Amino acid sequence: MPVNLQPPVHLLPVPGVRLGVADAAIKHAGRNDLMVVELAAGSRVAGVFTRNAFAAAPVHLCRERLAAGAAVRGLVFNSGNANAATGSGGLEDARRTTAAVAQALGVAADAVLPFSTGVIGQRLPLARMIAAIPAAAADLRADAWLDAARAIMTTDTVPKGASRQVTLSDGSVVAVTGIAKGVGMICPDMGTTLSFIATDARLTAAAVQQCLHTAVAGSFNSITVDGDTSTNDSCVLAATARSGGAEIDTASPDYVAVAAAIAAVCLTLAQAMVRDGEGASKFIAIDVGGGRNLEEVRKVAYSIAHSPLVKTALYAGDANWGRIVMAIGKAGVEALDPATVDVALDDVPLIHHGEPHPGYAEDKGAAVVGRKEFTIHIGLGRGPARTTVWTCDLGHDYVKINAEYRT
Repeated sequence: MPVNLQPPVHLLPVPGVRLGVADAAIKHAGRNDLMVVELAAGSRVAGVFTRNAFAAAPVHLCRERLAAGAAVRGLVFNSGNANAATGSGGLEDARRTTAAVAQALGVAADAVLPFSTGVIGQRLPLARMIAAIPAAAADLRADAWLDAARAIMTTDTVPKGASRQVTLSDGSVVAVTGIAKGVGMICPDMGTTLSFIATDARLTAAAVQQCLHTAVAGSFNSITVDGDTSTNDSCVLAATARSGGAEIDTASPDYVAVAAAIAAVCLTLAQAMVRDGEGASKFIAIDVGGGRNLEEVRKVAYSIAHSPLVKTALYAGDANWGRIVMAIGKAGVEALDPATVDVALDDVPLIHHGEPHPGYAEDKGAAVVGRKEFTIHIGLGRGPARTTVWTCDLGHDYVKINAEYRT
């Protein structure tokens, strides 16, 4: 069961965006697994993608078209098949899928970006997908965000979506809405994660790119479920410019408010992925401060978040803080002096200046790790840098889900 996570009740329509879904029987028949997005002419689009060397065919095609400056008018998402490690044939499948969507939307062939998630190493069921595209196009609606969020799910247990509204300096109101999927193979390095965020704010191309990169750094690139970076991680932001008014660039007074709303939507989606992590029973923030630079505090945070020994102890409700200390020590922070390190679970101190805190008692630590949500605080005592990474525990259900993933 997801940790303190409910499906969204209502997601705001974004002027200039319509979404449609269909059942293409990609992995199993009987559920919508194909989603098409239509974007208004003049939309500005930016994307951030996986750094996995086996990046999937749709990732390659997205990068190619965005780099060429394509005027993006459509997106197509499928679940059930990643179209990764499929060679030149997989890239051709991605091209043919986008061509079929372009025809259905009446736009240029290179104006559609593809996104896939699911099993790696299998070709797409192209005929079934192409046959389902007209149905998805016929279903296009401005209020179909929640249906779209469901269509891109794989092992997710709930759809993930978030919305915000921003009042601009001229009094107009713009919307920001996003959807995402992903609960396993998650350690985005860009973010199995797919995310689509849209706004009707009239952002310049440079502003869209900056908004996305900043938002991703503090959200999708600050989470981990299992330490594995998917071949398909993709996050795309579209600004349809339907709100009117003056253009918003990175120096505009309204930029900060719009960027903050986009970042908030991304953070909500990213944390929802962790809360719904495969087999997760606990949502854990790892707050690391006192570093000389961002690189070393992130090393420590991820060393803790990726440790199976830490994650399994937390699953069991065992405040085995020795495993946390171990993970700090192996993080590779140059010349780290244990005598400057502090460790706490929420407001319960474990280690002070490298030594067991005299006020610590086992029942206090156990009470914290028995909660559904808590924070591990680390102070390195060597500088001003700070970061937070969000993760979950690791239990029996994670093994079961992934052992049976292809059955």
